[in-house]
Amino acid sequence: MKELHRSWLISFYTIFSKELKRFLRIWLQTLFPPAITMALYFVIFGGVIGSRVGTMEGHDYVSYIAPGIIMMSIITNSYNNVVSSFFGAKFQRHIEEMLVSPTPNGVILAGYVCGGICRGALVGMIVTAVASCFTNIDIQHIGIAITVVLLTAALFAICGFINAIFAKKFDDISVIPTFVLAPLTYLGGIFYSVNLLPPFWKDLSHANPILYMVNALRYSFIGVSDVNIYFSIGMMVMSIIVLFFICLICMHKSVGLRS
Repeated sequence: MKELHRSWLISFYTIFSKELKRFLRIWLQTLFPPAITMALYFVIFGGVIGSRVGTMEGHDYVSYIAPGIIMMSIITNSYNNVVSSFFGAKFQRHIEEMLVSPTPNGVILAGYVCGGICRGALVGMIVTAVASCFTNIDIQHIGIAITVVLLTAALFAICGFINAIFAKKFDDISVIPTFVLAPLTYLGGIFYSVNLLPPFWKDLSHANPILYMVNALRYSFIGVSDVNIYFSIGMMVMSIIVLFFICLICMHKSVGLRS
């Protein structure tokens, strides 16, 4: 039994280290661009628009939008890391070799997801450092911040894995980020408080899962949230568990994985 567990650990470490080396080797393409993009958000929305908006929920506008912009970078990069890597392995038929090996499907999935978590968290830290150049970053609840970042990165890494499973060609891996993730992110209360919306749009916004993640991180930074924090964290945990098992079922049935 110990030898079996040791072999699983070796398999996990192999996949995980491969994922780390993959995006760290080309860090100028994977880590540097998000920092530049998010810096532009701070310049435009913080410097130009923020001076006209004034304060939001008792805080200056840059401090208010900073957690949302950080969350947006975490979501995008954790998702993109897994969907591009796993689809590449599927396209090159590497995944078929892993599926016929003694490595459990859960270990394969965990290796890819942990790689996505690391990239999302690393980009999140870089963007936080960029944000500190525009506003004072004072995290009030560090434990909640770390929990929310890791859960969000894990959730969207798994979502990227599901997208890669069902993608038939390279164009398919850009459909969800463009037509689903981007609208949900911008409508997730990053640049405004949903309490400012009319009742109908406010209720509709509460159906957006990204709203809960953004507000949970905002609470950890400045102590302000439009939703219940514990409900947000519970929702993320349940979503991760459900989607993780969906991935395992798809892998067990070889859905979209074998030609």
